[in-house]
Amino acid sequence: MGIAAGRGIADITGETAECGLLGYGKADQQSAGLHTRQRARAFAFEEGRVRLLLVVCELPLMSDAVVREVLRRLPEGYGAANVMLTATHTHCGPGGYFHHRLYNSNTGGFREQTFRAITDGITEAALAAIADLAPAQLRLAQGELRNASTNRSRPAFDRNPAADRAHFPDAIDPATTLLAVERDGRLHAALNWFATHNTSMTNRNRLVSADNKGYAALHWERTVAGVDHLADAETELVSAFAQTNAGDMSPNLGLAPGRGPGGDEFENTRIIGLRQYEAAAALTGGRTIHGGLDFRATHLHLSAVDVRPAFTGDGRAHRTSPPVGGAAAFAGARVDGPGFKGFRPGANPLWDAVSRRLVYPFAPALRDAQYPKALALPAGPLNRLVPVIQERAPVQLLRIGPLFLIGVPGEVTIVAGLRLRRTVAAIVGAELSDVLVAGYSNGYIHYVTTPEEYDAQEYEGGSTLFGRWELPALCQAAAGLAAAMRDGVPAEPGVPEPAAAVRARRRRAEADAPHPGRRFGDVLDFSLIGRRATASFVAAHPSNNLRRGGSYLSVERLGGDGTWVRVADDGDWSTLFRWARSGAATSIATVTWNIPEGAAPGTYRIAYHGDSTPKGPFTGVSGPFEVR
Repeated sequence: MGIAAGRGIADITGETAECGLLGYGKADQQSAGLHTRQRARAFAFEEGRVRLLLVVCELPLMSDAVVREVLRRLPEGYGAANVMLTATHTHCGPGGYFHHRLYNSNTGGFREQTFRAITDGITEAALAAIADLAPAQLRLAQGELRNASTNRSRPAFDRNPAADRAHFPDAIDPATTLLAVERDGRLHAALNWFATHNTSMTNRNRLVSADNKGYAALHWERTVAGVDHLADAETELVSAFAQTNAGDMSPNLGLAPGRGPGGDEFENTRIIGLRQYEAAAALTGGRTIHGGLDFRATHLHLSAVDVRPAFTGDGRAHRTSPPVGGAAAFAGARVDGPGFKGFRPGANPLWDAVSRRLVYPFAPALRDAQYPKALALPAGPLNRLVPVIQERAPVQLLRIGPLFLIGVPGEVTIVAGLRLRRTVAAIVGAELSDVLVAGYSNGYIHYVTTPEEYDAQEYEGGSTLFGRWELPALCQAAAGLAAAMRDGVPAEPGVPEPAAAVRARRRRAEADAPHPGRRFGDVLDFSLIGRRATASFVAAHPSNNLRRGGSYLSVERLGGDGTWVRVADDGDWSTLFRWARSGAATSIATVTWNIPEGAAPGTYRIAYHGDSTPKGPFTGVSGPFEVR
């Protein structure tokens, strides 16, 4: 019978101006332009009556609100059990698309415009993948990539048992896995998994960016396969670079924000992304998958899981607790970007003293679950007033031939991932290398550390909200799904997160105005220095039209017939789009084109495309310039 496969891609870029960027949680990190567009890449599979859908989204996090809305729009036969929506975890994407309020803290609340851009785009990509279903050949291959990640939490990692540490002798997970889809002997789609944080761009950056995993996908599609994302209705290739257990893996190999190959955050992004692409592309032509699709899923109430002794590691039963953020969580991951002043990884004397003297002695159940965490954010009690964070975790197990994906809505460290993988592999009889954790999937619960790592109370342990028994609870749930899949019986679905209502934060509807004596689109400045062309224009607010599926700019070359031909847009690596206010209602858009070495000699110009309120769309064009 064989497996049919299809793929689709769509733009999910939200508000590129005056919207808080999600990931680092910094109040002053408000969007001020565009580095690279965010996209959703969907992969549909079908075998007989069994269907699977994976959508890799270039988002900071996956929200329960987005999952609900997308599932509502999908055709019959696609639901929470067989659809995986997963985020690449860029830290520079517009936020405000959660119904849980913690994640809208720097956006002024829920942002309907960004939420719609994300859900519309994901749905479009998913429907395109389903429509594209056709007989295909699937290939699976594994390799290693050792120069694109480093362990940013070594003190916690070193607390793990020697047998676990021996599995990762360099304290990194070098595994890179490629699922390739071929039609008529040609590569049709490629889906890669590799563990590294999508944090090459720092918390000083204010441009919307898909970061290193976005570059890997863009390079394979645009540079290698020649895809034009604005023009190609049927693209030559869709490639996605998904996360696995990246909780303690950083791309900042120099152990400081933006410190990696290349010397700055942009080059770090490009080089780490390029290395992921090269490792993935080397794996094309792997072993053929002949069949075998399956899925199981459940919802786990992580605030109240009774964990059996077989999973706790100390031979005793334990219970998880409602979520609490630790003081170390507010310190941030120093390697990728410092958090908030007054907090640090490990010991926080004031918070430690309050927790150990005033809280834990009077709450033995909380102590068993959360000690030695310095309690700082009682999210569980706050959830009774307003939805702050998600408490019911969707846990999923998908099978594509020999490949098993454990969907977890959190940031899983490499040893925590190893334990989840071993749990499932032992039950289904799979090779360990064929079992992957698909982190950042279907929701968000923050971090997942081993009990040993948890005790270190580094950033990751402080962010393991449900306590030191959180990973054992997830392993227990994954074991249940694996046994159900092995035995061919349904899994207990559990109870999903309650739907939360939220009031949208609307952007002020003030009218744009041109500069005195100017018109929208007028060129204010132009320069050509070396291989960098820069043009500034009288602008309007980018949120008047997000140009999803389009572009705020174009770089055009004069053709032999006298027409201007677009050679680059705002989704290309070579361009940057910056926006800034210059008055209460006036603003400036600055377009930069870093001329690629392979650019054809000729006459070029830069165009800016805007939409003013209430005038409507306009275009500004620079004067022509020569590239030699």
